Amino acid sequence: MKKLSILFLSVICIFALASCNDFLDMRSTNSIDTDGSITTVTDADVAINGLVREMLSASLYGKNVFLYADAKGGDFAVVSSGRGNDVLYTFEHSASSGSYSDYWNVGFKCITQINDVLSSIAKVEAGGSLEDFSYEKGQLYTYRAMIYYDLVRMYGKDYAYDKSALAVPLVTEALASDAKPSRATVEEIYTQIVSDLTTGAGLIGKTMKNGFANYWSNRAIMARVDMSMQQYADALKICQEIIASKKFSLYSNDDWVSSWSKQFGSESILELTVNDTEADLVKSSLGITTARKGDYSKMAPGYFVASDFWLKRMKEDPTDIRWGVMSYDEISKTRMGACYKYLGGVTMKGDGKASGTAVNIKLIRLSEIYLIAAEAAFRTGNKSAANGAAYYLNQIRKRSPLLNKTPIDETTVTLDLILSEKSKELFGEGQRYWDMIRCNQTIFYNDDIEGGEGKLSHPGRPTYVNPVTKEEYSSIDRTYPKAILPISEGNIITDGNLVQNPGY
Repeated sequence: MKKLSILFLSVICIFALASCNDFLDMRSTNSIDTDGSITTVTDADVAINGLVREMLSASLYGKNVFLYADAKGGDFAVVSSGRGNDVLYTFEHSASSGSYSDYWNVGFKCITQINDVLSSIAKVEAGGSLEDFSYEKGQLYTYRAMIYYDLVRMYGKDYAYDKSALAVPLVTEALASDAKPSRATVEEIYTQIVSDLTTGAGLIGKTMKNGFANYWSNRAIMARVDMSMQQYADALKICQEIIASKKFSLYSNDDWVSSWSKQFGSESILELTVNDTEADLVKSSLGITTARKGDYSKMAPGYFVASDFWLKRMKEDPTDIRWGVMSYDEISKTRMGACYKYLGGVTMKGDGKASGTAVNIKLIRLSEIYLIAAEAAFRTGNKSAANGAAYYLNQIRKRSPLLNKTPIDETTVTLDLILSEKSKELFGEGQRYWDMIRCNQTIFYNDDIEGGEGKLSHPGRPTYVNPVTKEEYSSIDRTYPKAILPISEGNIITDGNLVQNPGY
């Protein structure tokens, strides 16, 4: 395999993500060395299998990407400090402590692997191969765009707020061993993301293969990107294309809860496979992380529970079918703050495999597409209950039978209603923070959670006093310096061209 940048290799060694040899040799039962070993489509597919397995690391889509957005977005709260991952909630990041550098390290490990495979395919094609690598290349471009989209939001400012701010290095080809890439701007990263998704869409094809990206998931990611770039008409057009394709269908109220105990349901636009013997994170799995402390063979650490704010939204309708994946948390047997989506539901039987924690990761569901369409239509001025914002919102709001007795119409639809519904529907699925930052909303934190250990420390986070109730909350918006992560000290030491984010 090609030599990797000192930046990525050394940081992996420093932080013990894996041994240096392990990092250089990413082969497993479903991966392949890319240095001359990819000569056929089958070889490329094996390499992609290994890539997807790496993407399912706890540091990325296996868990932490989800925790990041729900903890920072205020939908999660911390009952007791010091259990682990509470830094995601308190924002007590620094370059030397709590930097969460694994997002960067594992993200770039995957990007490096993608670049190597694309380079190997290009050499095979240049050598006159008659095999068609279009689908494989389409996947790789799509995955690279998806990873970059998460990295640019973690390390760079919101696109609409300051697209000239520094983000992460832009690496699209194999690096020399002495390369020390500097950080590209937010705009430059988004330009590459759009390019990769556009290229990928033209290659990947519309045939769906379970566990892997396809044309529709490529377009769904593009809809997310368009919303970040405030290209609302483009986002709406993509959502309408996905919905009109009839490749996917919304779960009925009777099927929504049980959908979490099944693989590749009718809403799954991108769902990555977690197997019993491969990618099952067990004690570190997403399902264990959001369950009640001590549940599932006493494994659950009790990192997070639903915040009082999220529960208040849900309590607008006690008959909301989405209560079906919630159970009581450690605070009280009446407080339904533990989420069991990623254990297959409250029965904790998983999604059909031997292990209840080996549950597939549902990265993009059709429900999200309807909610993106609702906001995009609202932003472009179409609030109609027949074909606009109110229509798309009502399709998801049906999951609240009592509330739905009075459907939303063009006179009552608001951005707050859309964001509230999105919070309810996608709880635990890693979207809330990005929506709040993108929409320039103030985020409030449930530091004094009812029944918790007391007011949680949050040094430096501003305090908000409710003018009516006089309750105090900490809060941030996208101008808060620590709204993005620091560049870790190890990365900066290794690569002298990296500039630290302001405020660290």
